[in-house]
Amino acid sequence: MDIAINRNGSRPSQKGPEDWFSGTVRIDPLFQAQEPARSSGAYVTFEPGARTAWHTHPLGQTLIVTAGLGWVQRDGGPVEEIRAGDVVWFPPGLKHWHGASATTAMTHIAIQESLNGKNVEWMEKVRDEQYRK
Repeated sequence: MDIAINRNGSRPSQKGPEDWFSGTVRIDPLFQAQEPARSSGAYVTFEPGARTAWHTHPLGQTLIVTAGLGWVQRDGGPVEEIRAGDVVWFPPGLKHWHGASATTAMTHIAIQESLNGKNVEWMEKVRDEQYRK
C-alpha cells in the first residue's frame, strides 16, 4: 500500500459559496477521505465580519484555530470568542455557526467526517443581529 503526499499548491483555493457563507471566505482544501476512512479537512480563512451559515455535521466537527480572532455560537447559546491555539468541538447534529470577529480575520482548520457521503447540513444564514450579539 502506498502513501499519499498532497503537495502544497496542488489543490486550488476556493471562494466560500454565498449560499453557505456571509462575507469573504477562502477555503483551501487539505485532505479528502479515502475509503474506508471518512474524515476530511480544510484550511478556512474568514475576513472580518465573515461567517458560516447555521449548519450541523452528522458526526461532529473539530476546529483548530490557527490565526486571528473569531466567534462561534451553538443554537440557543451565547456567542463565544475563539483565538489562535483554541480547539473547538461541535458534537454530532449540533446546530452552530463560526467565523471571524467583526474587526479581525480568523483562520481555522476544519475537520469533519462523512456519514453516507455527507459531512454537513447547511441551513439559514446567520442574521446580522444574531452575529453582533
